[in-house]
Amino acid sequence: MPLTNTSVHRVDRDKPRLDWRIERKFFILPQHIGLAYMLLRQVCHLDSEYPEEQINSLYFDTPDLEQHNRSLAGEFRKDKVRIRWYGEDENHQDETPVFLELKSREGFASSKQRQRLLVPTENIKLSSLAKGIVPKSTLIDTISGFGHFPTKPLQPIIRIAYWRYRFTEMLTGVRVALDCRIRSTMIAREIGYGERELGLPGGVIEVKGPTIELPITLRHLKIMDLDWSRFSKYSYCIDSHSEKLGTVGRLSPSGKIF
Repeated sequence: MPLTNTSVHRVDRDKPRLDWRIERKFFILPQHIGLAYMLLRQVCHLDSEYPEEQINSLYFDTPDLEQHNRSLAGEFRKDKVRIRWYGEDENHQDETPVFLELKSREGFASSKQRQRLLVPTENIKLSSLAKGIVPKSTLIDTISGFGHFPTKPLQPIIRIAYWRYRFTEMLTGVRVALDCRIRSTMIAREIGYGERELGLPGGVIEVKGPTIELPITLRHLKIMDLDWSRFSKYSYCIDSHSEKLGTVGRLSPSGKIF
C-alpha cells in the first residue's frame, strides 16, 4: 500500500529512560568558533561513529509559547517537545527515521526520552512542517508514555538546523559538542516576519557529564570569555525572529551584541 503523509511506523522502541546528566552550555562568539574547534581537537577525541553532521529539529509549544516563556523566566523545571532528524536537506529516500523527543531539565540536570519513528520523507520538507511530521495522536500518545501531559494543545513552532561536531574528552570520557551554523525558520505564521533560514551568528559548546565540574582540560576555554551557564537554541531563535527588524543586536543572544 502506498505511503501517505500521515503514515508513521514505530521501530525499535526502548522503554523510556530517565538518565539524568549535568549539562553545561557556553555561547561562542562568531570570531572564536575556529579557535574553539582547534582547542577541542587538542584535548578531545572526535566521536568515532558520528564526528560531525547536520541536526534538524521541529520544536512544539503551546500557542502562547509557554515553554519559551518558562525558559526566559529561568524556571527550575522546563520541558521541550521536539522531533529531530539527522542529515542535510537533500534526501532521496522514501522514508526517513525521526526521533520524537521529550527533553526535561531541572536546574543544570537534564534528561531525554525519545521514540524512533519512520515517516515519509515528504513530511520533513519545509513546506510540510506545519502539519507536525506525525499525526497529533502519535505526538500525544508518545509524550504521554514519557509521563508528560501538557495542559494546553501543542503545535509546531520553529524548525532549527545546525552543524554539530562531537567529541569525547580524553581523560574523563565526558561528551562535548560544538554547534555552529545555526539556522531557523518560523513555522508558526503568527510569530515573526516570515523569514526562512535566518542565520544566527556564533556557536555553542555543550558539555554533558555526571557532575557540574568541568574536566581540567576544558577549563582553559575561559580564555574565550565563555560566561553562559544556560543557553537555549530554541529561545535564542524565537527571540531573533520576534525582535523588530533593524533592531541592534537582533541576532545576538540577550545581553550580547556583536
